[in-house]
Amino acid sequence: MKRRQFLTAAGTGLAAGAVAMPAIAQSMPEVKWRLTSSFPKSLDTIFGAAELFSKAVSEATDGKFQIQVFAAGELVPGLQALDAVQNNTVEMCHSASYYYVGKDPTFALGTAVPFGLNARMMNAWFFHGGGLEVLNEFYKKSGVYMLPGGNTGTQMGGWFRKEIKSVDDLKGLKMRIAGIAGQVLAKLGTVPQQIAGGDIYPALEKGTIDAAEWVGPYDDEKLGFQKVAQYYYYPGFWEGCAALNFFFNEAKWNELPEVYRSVLTTAAARANADMQASYDAKNPGAVKRLVASGAQLRPFPQEVMEACYKAANEIYEETSAKNADFKKIYDHMRAFRNDEYLWFQVAEYTYDNFMIRARARG
Repeated sequence: MKRRQFLTAAGTGLAAGAVAMPAIAQSMPEVKWRLTSSFPKSLDTIFGAAELFSKAVSEATDGKFQIQVFAAGELVPGLQALDAVQNNTVEMCHSASYYYVGKDPTFALGTAVPFGLNARMMNAWFFHGGGLEVLNEFYKKSGVYMLPGGNTGTQMGGWFRKEIKSVDDLKGLKMRIAGIAGQVLAKLGTVPQQIAGGDIYPALEKGTIDAAEWVGPYDDEKLGFQKVAQYYYYPGFWEGCAALNFFFNEAKWNELPEVYRSVLTTAAARANADMQASYDAKNPGAVKRLVASGAQLRPFPQEVMEACYKAANEIYEETSAKNADFKKIYDHMRAFRNDEYLWFQVAEYTYDNFMIRARARG
């Protein structure tokens, strides 16, 4: 297979798991980039996506395209990764779009919004539903280009020092939670705090916050949240998935030869698929260990779920009324989600529901 044909096929995701690609012609230029991550090295799955991406790019180009990866705080704080790309401090970053809702709430739609898409749907929307096109039309206004860079799957609802039995228990609660989800809970009396992943544990330990959500069992165990909060709630309705993002400085992206842009697209697809698979493999064992160490699993009460669903839709209406970009992309995503659930309720849900019940029966 010719190199161009291989890269084109791989860019569709069909060859995302390939170990290596044919070497780039010796005439291609040497390029050295820097990538800053929003995540600490201790979170090997989520930080590891950037390392896997960098390695894949180097292997595909016989080392002619080198991307040095920096953890959160090594070059810039984790929540300033996108800013570093915009001002050309670095050529690219690995982050979560919803960290930047302070710039524009539309940024949330590239990662997750409450009661949004699950991981399967998010990738379908990105690659086959027009999601990447409408998002990159928006990101272009900020001088960046985005490729999907992983997904955590549906997240947990977080760690709480006290039980949540009703909506009233959310009032006055100081909780680490990012993006529009914080605005939803604020409508119900919660006081949202945006704190980078590596800073959550000390905030919980010192009582600066009363609750925190992060990702799920594997990462939460690594961060030790079970030592400072007892109740572990599910599901994280604000993140039916959490898509991570590779953001590229648009000018730097456009300067690259076409074949290098194709290599980056292929490497991103590999990292995107690997993260979800890694979390799915690691979370079951982690949740068993957390429960064995004293964590108490609790589902959010139906009353809380319904109240948050109502508050979320109010926020979407309010935001859409004053932000045309948000309305355009949210309406696009919502229509896709609603059609997807027509299908999921026929096949995915009925199959999973049967298998879960069958497992419980032994």
